[in-house]
Amino acid sequence: MISRNSIGGAFPLTRLGEAVEFLDSKRRPVTESERRTGPYPYFGANGQQGTIDEYIFDEPLVLLAEDGGHFGEPDREIAYRISGKTWVNNHAHVLRPNPGTDLAFLCRVLENYDVTPFVTGTTRGKLTQAGASEIVIPLPPLEEQRRIAEVLDRAEALRAKRRAALAQLDSLTQALFLDLFGDPAKNPKGWQCKRLKELGKVTTGGTPPSAKEGMFNGPIPFITPADLESGQPVKRSLTEAGAEESVTVRAGTTLVCCIGATIGKTGKATMRSAFNQQINTVEWGTEVHDSYGFAVIRFFKPTIVAWGASTTLPILKKSSFEKIEVPLPPLQLQAEFGRRLQVLETIRAAHRESLAGMYALFAALQHRAFRGEL
Repeated sequence: MISRNSIGGAFPLTRLGEAVEFLDSKRRPVTESERRTGPYPYFGANGQQGTIDEYIFDEPLVLLAEDGGHFGEPDREIAYRISGKTWVNNHAHVLRPNPGTDLAFLCRVLENYDVTPFVTGTTRGKLTQAGASEIVIPLPPLEEQRRIAEVLDRAEALRAKRRAALAQLDSLTQALFLDLFGDPAKNPKGWQCKRLKELGKVTTGGTPPSAKEGMFNGPIPFITPADLESGQPVKRSLTEAGAEESVTVRAGTTLVCCIGATIGKTGKATMRSAFNQQINTVEWGTEVHDSYGFAVIRFFKPTIVAWGASTTLPILKKSSFEKIEVPLPPLQLQAEFGRRLQVLETIRAAHRESLAGMYALFAALQHRAFRGEL
């Protein structure tokens, strides 16, 4: 991540508050129930949150997360560019570059900046305007800013192509499933259906007590909703003692987030793993191939979301989750799907490895660029 200590002294340094104008006073939050969909993007801390029928801004700007941002996560951006007619809620700072500050360069400096020294709050970190104003950024001559931004934009374009290739592989997986089994929500082939609790062991996770020593930083991955569908290694792990205070499942088990804003997100354990209480799992029995089980559950995300709908916090209890009925094709056909899927997984793994290398290269380019070594 970029920080004050990693910038170096090749370029003049300035406080963010001196390089931009904060337009935060023009922001207006709108609750989801009151927001009317329309032609204009509605933005928050981490990107577009939907659409709206009115707009506040109509110019190129940089948005910087105020609260709810991916603070402290080096591979996730906390700043991004917007343009045209837009609406921004109160979870993102709105920055208009001053003369002498290039918008694209500004966004590249801030997107992976380590702002944790400026963040306040213990449960939900908040980067106040006063804190954001104190962020120190390099400010080379305008032409050099534009050159650096162009180099980083080209590098980002390569990453975007790799991500698009991975998305295409995901689409191919879905197409393969539909070709063999049809849409499981409609069950056009008339397969017998059974509830999840009849097809495997359904379990809800748990978190070891943080007050106890020796619970974390061991060999057993500890999966949370943030790890599901991320394509990144699991960030936390447990010791054997920690695992005894949690719940573990075997490799091949399907994991589903059943509470909160990310309800319906899925994952598959690649080794013996633990998981927290926001996740329900299915350890498939003898009638279900692991690959089929994981794939079929993903088609039931709308069901999980609908069943878990709540006025305050979406939640699908284990007792309801295990009642979901899924089609049960012949095990031989499920295994054939698993074999074909393995070929795609091999290709996907190569793409992910390549993408990880591109992320590392991009981070290196950022550090060199802002130290004046590009």
